[in-house]
Amino acid sequence: LLGLASDGVHSNGYSLVRRIVERAGLGWDDTAPFSGESLGAALLAPTRLYVKPVLAAIRAGGVHALAHITGGGLTENLPRVLPVGLAAEIDLNAWELPPVFKWLAAEGCMAEAEMLKTFNAGIGMVAVVSADKVDAAKAAFAEDGHAAIEIGRITTGNGVTYSGALL
Repeated sequence: LLGLASDGVHSNGYSLVRRIVERAGLGWDDTAPFSGESLGAALLAPTRLYVKPVLAAIRAGGVHALAHITGGGLTENLPRVLPVGLAAEIDLNAWELPPVFKWLAAEGCMAEAEMLKTFNAGIGMVAVVSADKVDAAKAAFAEDGHAAIEIGRITTGNGVTYSGALL
């Protein structure tokens, strides 16, 4: 499983984001506690587009499925692209949780499971790639400026299981 980074919250979980911002007593023009820009600008960072790097990886061969990590996070989106009988094992130590998500989790008193089901947690797209084509897919993603992170593997079973910790 190769993960491509997101640029932030994208378009998911904004009802919860608004409640967290309100609870924190912050305004949209206030400086974001996790970056030097305004809170509104930081939370409304445009969704990264993955079309070019995904097409390049498909041309490189070995891509079996793609999951855009939207509402439902990794927990709900990844199983939708897997056949019955296959599961995803995700290593949460494979990437650093971006500061915006650390802040949302802390300020919103969110458990890790809730974070992984609500937000993209820094991974906006997942490619399911044959083990023998991982290097070719990584190179194709890199050519378009998207570093691919090995975040897990496919196993037998159903759903998504996690090891490690983001929070």
